[in-house]
Amino acid sequence: MGRKERREREQKRENYATRHSAEKRKTTLIAVGVLAVIAVIVGYAAWMFTDLDTTAGGPENAGELYSAHEHAAMLVKIFGDEFDFSSPAFQIKSPWIHFEGRDGTTVHKHATGVTIGYLFETLPVSFDDQCFEFQNGRSFCTNDDYELVFYINGKQMSDIREYEIMEGDRILISYGTETQEELEAQLLQLENQELVT
Repeated sequence: MGRKERREREQKRENYATRHSAEKRKTTLIAVGVLAVIAVIVGYAAWMFTDLDTTAGGPENAGELYSAHEHAAMLVKIFGDEFDFSSPAFQIKSPWIHFEGRDGTTVHKHATGVTIGYLFETLPVSFDDQCFEFQNGRSFCTNDDYELVFYINGKQMSDIREYEIMEGDRILISYGTETQEELEAQLLQLENQELVT
């Protein structure tokens, strides 16, 4: 084997070693970069979690999230038919106040100062002291033939939007031509409704 062949072999080894070393360095740098990005994301998420403002995004005049944990029974009747809040469209739309667990009869409130009006602002249903309205345009408004009435704990109210529920409250929203006997039957149904806590 001559010197020339030996030099060519050494040159090939050096080229191979250099190329292999460069590829290894490139792979290591990419891995370090990816790990650095992951570390930054995890760090940011941890910082955001520990710095979580428990009043941000909540209703006006509400206390901190989880400053309360209260339940109220709700019954909504339209022409005697019970409205069902147990479908996914009405479940846990806000952490402040909501229906949950596929139950459409118990309102869960998780902060002080949260009103029934705010509950309905989070749902695809709205109401005021005269009308109960759905997003699809259907509305049930007080007129000469039908009336929208509100009861809290058996007492008729003119408007309940600013009412803050308390533990064990019983809330009835009823629309139609109910006689006093029909309203009393609805109130009795509401009184016997189980609170899901």
